[in-house]
Amino acid sequence: MSRTEKLQANSSQFTLGGKPFRILGGSIHYFRVPRAYWEDRLLKMKACGINTLTTYVPWNLHEPERGVFNFEDDLDLEAYLELADSLGLWVILRPGPYICAEWDLGGLPSWLLRDPNMKLRTTYPGFTDAVNKYFDQLIKKVVRHQYSFGGPIIAVQVENEYGSYAKDTDYMTFMKEALLSRGVTEQLVTSDNADGLKMGRVKGGCLVLQELNVMTVSLLVAASSLCSQPHRPKMVMEYWTGWFDLWGGLHHVFILLLIEMVAVVTEILKMDMSINLYMFHGGTNFGFMNGALAVGIPSPKPMITSYDYDAPLSEAGDYTTKYRLLRNVFSHYHTQDLPKMPFLVERKAYQPAVVHQHQSLWDSLHFIDKPINMENLPVNNHNGQSYGYTLYETTIHSGGTLNSNNHIRDRALVFVDKQCVGVLDYNVLELTLPDGKGKRTLSFLVENTGRVNYGTTLDEQRKGIVGDIELNKQPLRDFLIYSLEMKPAFVNKLTSGHWLSMHQRPSFPGFFQAKLHIKTQLKDTFIKLPGWGKGVIFVNGKNLGRYSSVGPQQTLYLPAPWLNRGDNQLMVFEELESDGKILFSPSADYGMSVDVQ
Repeated sequence: MSRTEKLQANSSQFTLGGKPFRILGGSIHYFRVPRAYWEDRLLKMKACGINTLTTYVPWNLHEPERGVFNFEDDLDLEAYLELADSLGLWVILRPGPYICAEWDLGGLPSWLLRDPNMKLRTTYPGFTDAVNKYFDQLIKKVVRHQYSFGGPIIAVQVENEYGSYAKDTDYMTFMKEALLSRGVTEQLVTSDNADGLKMGRVKGGCLVLQELNVMTVSLLVAASSLCSQPHRPKMVMEYWTGWFDLWGGLHHVFILLLIEMVAVVTEILKMDMSINLYMFHGGTNFGFMNGALAVGIPSPKPMITSYDYDAPLSEAGDYTTKYRLLRNVFSHYHTQDLPKMPFLVERKAYQPAVVHQHQSLWDSLHFIDKPINMENLPVNNHNGQSYGYTLYETTIHSGGTLNSNNHIRDRALVFVDKQCVGVLDYNVLELTLPDGKGKRTLSFLVENTGRVNYGTTLDEQRKGIVGDIELNKQPLRDFLIYSLEMKPAFVNKLTSGHWLSMHQRPSFPGFFQAKLHIKTQLKDTFIKLPGWGKGVIFVNGKNLGRYSSVGPQQTLYLPAPWLNRGDNQLMVFEELESDGKILFSPSADYGMSVDVQ
């Protein structure tokens, strides 16, 4: 089926199908929600009065290795678009290639950084060639889902927040042509905050509508005055409903500002503008996908695993006070009653799972003279290592002063003969190694805690050991390097490895295994790990993400569709200490809160 009179932005008001149309949008990222819950979350979105779904597309998940594409299962973008269409939701697609999203490297695949001269988000040939090959695969999958062809996509974003980067004046033109030449026919848009509006424009921008990212009316007024398209519809592409959290910080929520937030949304709508709530439902940074905040160079602060975002719909899909208040606001912009609010997904606190066996990291290793960074390791079909940990080992003959020269990215546990002697990171650059006789093994377990997702330092996000480490002012050489990306195949292989009973004292870092036996109906839950230090947890081979005693996040979301009736395998990789049991809770605990300012 084809349609005429697509979304038009030729006057002060949008039209769709030839009729006036206001976009009441909300962001839900399919890659942050288990596929089994896509419909639940979208139905709750529609019941709130939202008529348009917005979603990013993460390049790093869809092309994890150069030329290897994945659009299946939880990454089946076409299924997500078809579901939105079947539920009567329009879609604004934000395909990147850069998405920000508090996502590792803003969604750009780490293998791009194997090129030492790489210039991300520019017309550097090494970047544009990779974008073209990716878009050849991605865009052909979405063009048939456009409004003009009977699908739900009414607009497509040209890159994302380029005005805050703006290293190449030709780049946005390249991106626009990359979409148009592959059959994108719907309304093109950009999205920038007030500071980036001027630099984020597209040359010959009559085809491309500028949209705004704001949190307050005062910022909205200021941004509107900078917009170069005064007689076209205005839309807030990202009205921030909350904020993200960082490890070691506090949990951001609207407390005092909740009523003010509703007042701002009401005012935006009274100004005859369209709006998109970012986020409507945040979901979870499963695995190692969290980004990092570039608060200092080069000392980024990693995001937590949860992406609850204090959004109207919680991480586990619960209604919030914010949801109910916004539903009341949006109800005034519909001629019919809103759909009934769907029932909530039940949750349960399962009985504690007791760890019954453990395995030392050193027993799980199943490989160059100078140390090389993670992305340039000869693994993954020569695409390098993207995420997780890398172990570097060499031989030393003395103690003394170990200096990282700030070449650790991002954090390393340091061992002498498998005994931890300290941590090196952006703040701690030196350690004193104890004296000893003969040859000893010096080990660095380096964690990629998350690449920066926003700002001008994207080209500098190589991880692992990125330069010389010195002992007594002499560079260390002759490294053995082990890639510990902790992909499902690695985790599954561990199950048949060298496991010891908990009656034998565990060593750290190590893997710890427990079983959760479920006889009743499967329900969502949250995992709690009091008494544990820092690490990662896997359930039935699925990486739930990182945990850390520094908080603020105290629980990890475990969706019921990832559980089995009967036995469930729980495996924890712990760096420092273990309590010996895994607890469960029916509710999330994101730690001490602070008001979003």
